[in-house]
Amino acid sequence: MSTLLSISVAILAGLLMTRLVKPLNLPDVTAYLVAGVLIGPYCLGALGVDGIGFTSAAAVSSLSLISEVALGFIAFSIGNEFRLDELKRTGRQALIIGIVQAVTATLLVDAALLAIHLAAPDKLTIPQVITLGAIATATAPAATLMVVRQYKANGPLTKLLLPVVALDDAVGLVVFAVSFGIARALNSGSADLMSILAAPLAEIAASLLLGTLLGWVLTQLETMFHSNTNRLNLVIAFVFLTASLSMLEFRIGTLEVGFSSLLVCMMLGTVFCNLCPLSHDLMEKSDRWTSPLSALFFVISGAELDLGVFSNVAIILIGAAYILSRSVGKYLGAYLSARWVRCPPAVCKYLGITLLPQAGVALGMCITARQLGPEGDLIRNIILFSVLVYELFGPMLTKQALTKAGDIQPVPEHIKNRRQAKLEASHPNKSST
Repeated sequence: MSTLLSISVAILAGLLMTRLVKPLNLPDVTAYLVAGVLIGPYCLGALGVDGIGFTSAAAVSSLSLISEVALGFIAFSIGNEFRLDELKRTGRQALIIGIVQAVTATLLVDAALLAIHLAAPDKLTIPQVITLGAIATATAPAATLMVVRQYKANGPLTKLLLPVVALDDAVGLVVFAVSFGIARALNSGSADLMSILAAPLAEIAASLLLGTLLGWVLTQLETMFHSNTNRLNLVIAFVFLTASLSMLEFRIGTLEVGFSSLLVCMMLGTVFCNLCPLSHDLMEKSDRWTSPLSALFFVISGAELDLGVFSNVAIILIGAAYILSRSVGKYLGAYLSARWVRCPPAVCKYLGITLLPQAGVALGMCITARQLGPEGDLIRNIILFSVLVYELFGPMLTKQALTKAGDIQPVPEHIKNRRQAKLEASHPNKSST
């Protein structure tokens, strides 16, 4: 009962918050995150009353399975952006921009934090600097996709943005694995080439292979059904299956290999959308079905944000340096690489702003960073601080960038008038007063 109550309270809180922030013209994803913070263990949840919030971090963690499934559907939807006809036009651009902006963010964060290390060696070590620089590559695809869906964004920037965000996960895995391998070697005094290079490459290859296999199987099974309802049910079942299989691990000799759920589910969507002629309609129906799941995911994400990081001045200062240098790196890397591949001026100007949100992938990297021992705890707190800032302000900046680029169009006046007329007709007493 407590789990069902928590889920219902989370969804209702998120929906009500969208109404409260509507006059501010904020994206729904920001409203969901704020609602999560309010009902989280550091606000209303601290009262210890079931039914008005999450009373503890454990209560939030108990819904982690929902977050895994939601991320699976989000990655599946992003895979839909890798249609071959679109990749012929934007594939090269997305690949170059995805690599350059990630590496640029890493280098600038490394430089900024290295300066802090030189000024105060006792506050930040070299392994921590290298690890935080690697985590800077990660971008949150969920928040970006949510904004694109809500405002039905469409245009040159959107068409390039989603593939770049998807590729960012693969680039981030490689950069983080290599950088963290170096950091761990410095921390322990011994280098392990196997863990530095082989593990991330094996994870990416295994993830893409598993996603491709499951995508092909899904396409073959889809031909057995003639009802769109049954086809949709099959698609949903396969995303669940893919998300669950992504949690498996196996060994190749001394190498322990896992899967990236984002990459596996993204590849599932990519193969499915290119092989199934009905994939476009099924993708749209799947997105509608998963709308409450996405809302719940962001409310839970908001509840997971640890407000306790604000009690440590050192974390705030280092976190501010991390946020500033990463933001400059993302923007500068995207701007220069977009100009290099001759993107339209609006794309060059605004693409970097849409790459600022950071959440799940970065927090997942923090779990690996705990292998550094006590140094890993500081990394986690700094990333928690940055995620809190990025997740609350990133979606707003993404919306503004897409609007300025012309990908989000204002609602035509005749549609506004039609909606108002329907509202007045359904509430005649209210309109008369």
